[in-house]
Amino acid sequence: MTDQGFLNQALVYLAAAVIAVPISRRLGLGSVLGFLIAGAAIGPWGLRLIPDPATVLQFAEIGVVLLLFLVGLELEPRRLWALRRPIFGMGAAQVVVTIVVFAVLGRLLGLGWAVAIAAGMGLAMSSTAIGLATLAEKRLLQTPGGQASFSVLLFQDIAVIPLLLVLGMLSAAGDAHTFDWLAALKAVALIAALIIAGRFLLRPLLRYIAQTGLREIFIAFALLLVIGIASLMHAVGLSMALGAFLAGVLLADSEYRHELELDIDPFKGLLLGLFFIAVGMSVDLGLFVRSPLLVLGLALGVVLLKAALLYPLSITFGYCGRADATLFAIALSQVGEFAFVLFGVAASQKVLGRETVDLLNAVVAASMISTPLLMIGWERVIAPRLTSRTVRAPDVIEERNPVIVAGFGRFGQIVTRVLHGMGIGVTIIEHDAGQIETVRRFGWKAYSGDATRLDLLESAGARDARLLIVAIDDQDAAMRTVRRARERFPNLQVIVRAHSRTDAYEYVALGVPSVRETFGSALDAASGALQLLGRSIDQAREAVQQFRTLDEQRLVALAPDRNDEQKLIAFARRERENLNQLLTNETAAQAGAHQAAAPAIARAG
Repeated sequence: MTDQGFLNQALVYLAAAVIAVPISRRLGLGSVLGFLIAGAAIGPWGLRLIPDPATVLQFAEIGVVLLLFLVGLELEPRRLWALRRPIFGMGAAQVVVTIVVFAVLGRLLGLGWAVAIAAGMGLAMSSTAIGLATLAEKRLLQTPGGQASFSVLLFQDIAVIPLLLVLGMLSAAGDAHTFDWLAALKAVALIAALIIAGRFLLRPLLRYIAQTGLREIFIAFALLLVIGIASLMHAVGLSMALGAFLAGVLLADSEYRHELELDIDPFKGLLLGLFFIAVGMSVDLGLFVRSPLLVLGLALGVVLLKAALLYPLSITFGYCGRADATLFAIALSQVGEFAFVLFGVAASQKVLGRETVDLLNAVVAASMISTPLLMIGWERVIAPRLTSRTVRAPDVIEERNPVIVAGFGRFGQIVTRVLHGMGIGVTIIEHDAGQIETVRRFGWKAYSGDATRLDLLESAGARDARLLIVAIDDQDAAMRTVRRARERFPNLQVIVRAHSRTDAYEYVALGVPSVRETFGSALDAASGALQLLGRSIDQAREAVQQFRTLDEQRLVALAPDRNDEQKLIAFARRERENLNQLLTNETAAQAGAHQAAAPAIARAG
């Protein structure tokens, strides 16, 4: 700790964040870039308010740990298993291909093989903190591009240990015997122990802590759990972030999942911001002054080359939408915080010289700053153009859920949100490419396709699903979807959004329950109108319920004559008089019952 003391340093950090981040957000630059600029301003190469960023950087890494824990909470083991192909397939391909390309390029520039490979290993890493935080801030983490980014970042965390082994082999004194088999066995044993403990010990322990009724104790235990597991993983040579992610996955289907998210999120946000400030303070601005073209040129070259490698990689592994592939390439184009670790180890083992490490660290920092700026360009320029010019091919639907929602407009979104809130899995199909990109920015995963096609419904799991909800805007397309689904999948229950009363008649004839899109909201408005006109809440509710029941009975009764306009008109006129008499009598009877009950209530009181 410096002479300033802890409180003075905390004051500087908080003031820098409060000043820089709102300005950055208002300018549309995002919060991550705001934290980085704040760190550069107060660090040893700026105003020198904080002379040594190394200490706070170690503490602030807890923010990355908490971020990965919250990401793990969003992934049940079943979903994680579904991501095995992008994690171990695309993740391994990204690391290997990037290292090879940078190593060959370094060799062509005159570097020795050991130096070129060591530099390539660090440059292959991407920033988990910046990548995931930027995607989460833009609500893009659940998009295909966001999921691909997450998968590769997770593999990079796993790959750090074997890369450190390779560095040992590259060192002058290193050989094949530098691998610590005992440490590897300890790591495997610890992961196995965590999985077993998470299933049989963590949940009863969480239940016991929750029963105390003390929220602060529950929060303390949540932090103890995450930081404790991360520390155990670090002790056996694995990534702390990987340990926190594993802990989150183990608790993803726990009944305390949402409470853990609410308790951890404020600490995550604060510490993650502190991490970005520390990274900003670590930037050697003096090197930018002495050799600006060299540092910025190398950083730009690294970012562009990584993006050029990542884009076709995502296409090859099935992330074929151009907008998603571009998002993936931008999100991982920077060099990550693990590069600092790898370059430090390479310097200690005499693989890299100190001047080379200083230059590479400056390049890493500059590349980190580029990501929020590139993301702004993607969001404002690239994504709208790609979305508007691209006719999407139907997506490959790999997930299987009990409910399929066809159409994700306002109606479909409300139904899906309710089901999702109850923990019910939903597969979303939407034909509008622009709508898909919009909802993906808000964290929903929607598949592109035409729900009227039976092969698409088949691929979405309609044969085994329990329910199909048809919420398509096009009335004719909705009717075709319902008819074809009833013919091909007789065991699949169907609920459909009816655009008009005419449609509702048709769906009754098909034996499919329909929901008229404005019926419920109109009844709510009628109830509110009655209350404003002096009716009690009970009177308004009863009148609306009576109307709903009578109208639904009439809908069924008239369905056989739905094509005979004269009969419909005559029936409507008769029912209008009957309805007026029924509601008036019901309201009067209810008011009399309330008046008769009042003396008895008074006597009881």
